[in-house]
Amino acid sequence: MNIFRGTLIVLFGLAAGFLVVGGVLPTLAQGTAPAKGRPALYEFGAKTCIPCIQMKQVMADLKASHGDQVEFRMVYVDENRPMFGQYQIVAIPTQVFLDASGKEVDRHLGALTKEEVLQKLKELKFIK
Repeated sequence: MNIFRGTLIVLFGLAAGFLVVGGVLPTLAQGTAPAKGRPALYEFGAKTCIPCIQMKQVMADLKASHGDQVEFRMVYVDENRPMFGQYQIVAIPTQVFLDASGKEVDRHLGALTKEEVLQKLKELKFIK
């Protein structure tokens, strides 16, 4: 039942995001780019999603160890539906990797371990 509820939340978020494309999203897009000169990892999820809760800890650990090189941001569907539409998130958890200019360079659907995220960050040359 939690999976069904999570899916409904994501679908509702996407619908809401697409409805405001002409108004909110163009403005929002300017404010969602990573900090200038730094790549970013956005973790899209929900506070009630078990894999998303696990990813929250992974993101916190990575922010503590690599936050000076990469922006790590949790994006929750109930708090920021327009970003779910902007990035066309269809399921959670989803990780979106952005280069320093804000361009999406990779994405992953599903939970990752800290080691898997570190490997991806190194592969993308976000960290050494």
